[in-house]
Amino acid sequence: MAGTGSRDKTQKRPLKTLERVLSKAGIGSRTEARSWIGAGRVRVNGKTVRDPDHWVDLERDRVAFDGKPVRSEQKIYLLLNKPKGYLTTYRDPEGRETVYDLLGDSLPYVSPVGRLDMDTSGLLLLTNDTQFAERLTNPEYKAPKTYLVKAGGILSEESLARLCEGVELRDGLTLPAEVKRLRDTGTCTFVEMTIREGRNRQVRRMMEAVGSKVLKLVRTKIGDIEIGGLEIGKYRELTAAEVKGLMEGRSVSRPDRGGHRASGRV
Repeated sequence: MAGTGSRDKTQKRPLKTLERVLSKAGIGSRTEARSWIGAGRVRVNGKTVRDPDHWVDLERDRVAFDGKPVRSEQKIYLLLNKPKGYLTTYRDPEGRETVYDLLGDSLPYVSPVGRLDMDTSGLLLLTNDTQFAERLTNPEYKAPKTYLVKAGGILSEESLARLCEGVELRDGLTLPAEVKRLRDTGTCTFVEMTIREGRNRQVRRMMEAVGSKVLKLVRTKIGDIEIGGLEIGKYRELTAAEVKGLMEGRSVSRPDRGGHRASGRV
């Protein structure tokens, strides 16, 4: 009977394949994980394992990738001020710089909460808490994201109104946005824009839909979390209150369709 009880206890342990452990940790896709495992870059309990389907006991086994522990019991929530020109990915086959080059080697593995394209800078959240990441990237959550946009040409009031009401893109009509004209120069308009979706290159495509082009794009805020005075290329940990606020979605509110914020100049 003792033997049966021991087997039952073992069977209840959280088991995952090695490739799944790496992908869930945010290190890369399952395809990338299989390649890395086959290349001998992964160790389990100090021994190199080349079988991506090797079963791992998450409560007992120690998994390391390139000598660095994959799993950490401590939940990490980071806010990074991403510079332009950095990729939001772990590894780039072309050897270009990624946001992980800015984090150093002392942190557990964290994965981006959503993405910023290479030419976009500003606020990027990273975490090893998959529940937190899934919450914020869930389309039903509609977490507001605010951007500072430098748009080519002088945007008319009609164009701003269209952005606020929603514009038709290849993947459907966008939700209403909040748009505030900050200032005009001789050749461009600066606006602050808040959206509640996470479509690929959405702000850039919305500007193109009203006949403009994004010349510079900086994300400044997610929910109530602002980038503030954080230096470009630096990161900080979120406070417990900030994490709780994002999880509870206290800052989420839907704008009315039509109308945009006052077109004041600054």
